[in-house]
Amino acid sequence: MLPTAEQGIMCIILCQSLTNTFTPIFIVRLDERTGNLFILAGDDIQIEIYKNGLWRFL
Repeated sequence: MLPTAEQGIMCIILCQSLTNTFTPIFIVRLDERTGNLFILAGDDIQIEIYKNGLWRFL
């Protein structure tokens, strides 16, 4: 399974925003059960990116 184009673009945008604030990114993972991207960054930042490119903090 591959991420959608919308997920890929949003992942780059969010990762750039995180690194602009010098927040380390530890994990970027595609959940094969749901098809959503997961980002783990900093001390407690968790982000889920849905197939349509929308995202939310967990």
